[in-house]
Amino acid sequence: MNAFVEPLLVVILLINFLLLGTSRLRAVIQASAAQGVLLGGLIPLVHRQFGSRALLLAGAAILLKGFVIPGMLVRAMRDAAIRREVEPIVGFIPSLLLGALSTGMAIVFAGTLPLAPQHAGSLLVPTSFATVLTGFLLLTTRRKAISQAVGYLILENGVFLMGLTLLEAMPFLVEIGVLLDLFVCLFVMGIIIHHISREFSSLDTARLTALKD
Repeated sequence: MNAFVEPLLVVILLINFLLLGTSRLRAVIQASAAQGVLLGGLIPLVHRQFGSRALLLAGAAILLKGFVIPGMLVRAMRDAAIRREVEPIVGFIPSLLLGALSTGMAIVFAGTLPLAPQHAGSLLVPTSFATVLTGFLLLTTRRKAISQAVGYLILENGVFLMGLTLLEAMPFLVEIGVLLDLFVCLFVMGIIIHHISREFSSLDTARLTALKD
């Protein structure tokens, strides 16, 4: 495996902690964009051959994860005139502790799996599990719809990382389908964010309990 893969995976893990520990929505969106760019850069590094297939998928991942989707979220944040995640369901310090625990568990669990020789001892699988758990924490412990949308994006990043272990075996159309599914889901989330903001002048999803028939 390329020597640059492991340092990039460490950076992805550090971004997970940044996502869990910051209250500024712009920082959360920018961190998710940076993670998306790194994921795109990992594709040709993990792939044994720098073919057009790997480069095309890398470009699509960087474009969608690093620019298009974060741009949609920044626009939603501006339209709603919010800047911070205030009073999350689980505080930022407990979130960091849960993130550290999840990362440790991911490393231990990955060590018990019967991995292919090229992935044994690598951080690729542990980082995948840790990123999925980070996304799940953001999705379930944050009140703002934008933070929850980022949580979904980070969760999918973890799934995408796991897919890199099967990059040579997965059909190209399936790989592109994953990216398109992500784009469609975030597009739908953008519509939901817009309507929540318009109706309540807030992106706190707890206000949805006020809806009546």
